[in-house]
Amino acid sequence: MTATVLTARALLLDMDGTLVNSDAVVERIWRRWSERHGLDGDEVMKVVHGRQGHASMAVLLPDRPMKQNLADNARMLAEETADVEGVVEVPGAAAFLASLRGLPHALVTSADVALSTVRMAAAGLPMPAVRVTAESVGASKPDPEGFLKGAAELGVAPADCVVFEDSGAGIAAGRAAGMRVVGVGARAGAHGPDAVVRDLTEVRVEAVADGSIRLTVSGG
Repeated sequence: MTATVLTARALLLDMDGTLVNSDAVVERIWRRWSERHGLDGDEVMKVVHGRQGHASMAVLLPDRPMKQNLADNARMLAEETADVEGVVEVPGAAAFLASLRGLPHALVTSADVALSTVRMAAAGLPMPAVRVTAESVGASKPDPEGFLKGAAELGVAPADCVVFEDSGAGIAAGRAAGMRVVGVGARAGAHGPDAVVRDLTEVRVEAVADGSIRLTVSGG
């Protein structure tokens, strides 16, 4: 096992797959949607992680009007918000967030306020004070807008931020923002993050006297 040490001034954290394991709900909702549209569920699941729902639909149904995708997405968000069965923390998430108390960090998620609030609560996790949700951005990941907004709200240069992400779209967004990326979980390794961990038990956070954050990432 190798350890990577990264120094940052702020951490930007994705939610689904990074802090919260919501795969059970995402699978249920999107496989139902796939059946309704005659699409292969396995192929759909390769696309949907990390993006806002309407952005995934635009990839999967390129000829469909965006107005329809937005309406469909609103219905699916309501379904996802009502369904928290099987939503749990990613191992180590609670301790990781506790270690960030008083240090600059933000949630940057493709979920909206209602869904992110419900899922963080279902997983028993505290909500970061600074959060960038679907309502805050004009473009979904893999566009870097969300991460750049998070950095700006924290008053930290993008190059001084480290992103925690699990999906290809999220890792691409972090890279496009000019940030270093720690990949979390099995999906992340294929997308070239700077370091990868199985879960958040493999991350140690230390506050440095100059106000920076030292991360020791002990992924395999």
